[in-house]
Amino acid sequence: MEKKKVFSGIQPSGALTIGNYIGALKNFASLQDEYDCFYCIVDLHAITVPQIPKDLRKRSLDVLALYIASGINPEKSTLFIQSHVPAHSELSWVLSTITYMGQLNRMTQYKEKTKKSEENLNAGLFTYPILMASDILLYQADFVPVGDDQKQHLELARDLADRFNNRYSETFKVPEGLINKFGARIMSLQNPETKMSKSDDDENAYILLLDDSDTIRRKIKRAVTDSEGVVAYRDEQPGLKNLLNIYSVFSNEDVESIVRKYDGIGYGMFKEDLAEVVVEGLKPIREKYYQLTSSKDYLEDVYKKGAEKASYFSGKTLRKVYKKVGFIQRA
Repeated sequence: MEKKKVFSGIQPSGALTIGNYIGALKNFASLQDEYDCFYCIVDLHAITVPQIPKDLRKRSLDVLALYIASGINPEKSTLFIQSHVPAHSELSWVLSTITYMGQLNRMTQYKEKTKKSEENLNAGLFTYPILMASDILLYQADFVPVGDDQKQHLELARDLADRFNNRYSETFKVPEGLINKFGARIMSLQNPETKMSKSDDDENAYILLLDDSDTIRRKIKRAVTDSEGVVAYRDEQPGLKNLLNIYSVFSNEDVESIVRKYDGIGYGMFKEDLAEVVVEGLKPIREKYYQLTSSKDYLEDVYKKGAEKASYFSGKTLRKVYKKVGFIQRA
């Protein structure tokens, strides 16, 4: 019986955090036995923000290495670089002709970015949700792992699939979201009201997957909590709630057990223990990453084979699309 397909991707626009690991990479690895998974390094999306070319190339390989170091097996999952599969850009153009300007104007992330910087309001920032829809629909994905902040983009992909199917006949699967309810959204260590981000100006707000042990300990020690001094999992203590989520994921203990363990003890010991749990959890990932990045030939083999498989599946979809919109078949 053919497995259902999953598609997702990560931008190589900066170093990855434990938020990326908990919300994405760890879940990606857990899906690969049950589903036929396509995991992409979305470098086309990354250039909507100015990039230094040599850094973008390095970070693309870094993300690939971290995919594998986090437990994604290239023999089970298809790992590839977005720009190596031209069908992504080609389908994006076709879908742009059935996407309404009003839909793109309503995209929350675009609105947020326009507030942050008016200097870089390029057309790519406006239309990249169409490229994201193309990424998903090319592979006839049944499911897309998404966080709360990506639901709107998935809805656009679903809408475009329906619109194309209604206009030209059944072509695309309409994908469903796979939302990891616990730990999907890890918050800033300095401002627990905002999502942990590698682009945060305060380096103490995030923990990178490649941070060394002393840096991890220092950042957790400085993490914002509150003045209550009681370890509890409550919305009224957002900083502590965030740290408990992190502790639970890296220790594989449920939150209730952790809270009981620190009853009456306070934040100092809790933070010390949390730091060690994170240090030990990231140690094998870092070791595997450095092993992989010292073997560029292996990484090249992975992304070449991945692009070949991705091109095969995406090409089948693109040929159907081109035929249905009336393009003459390529000779």
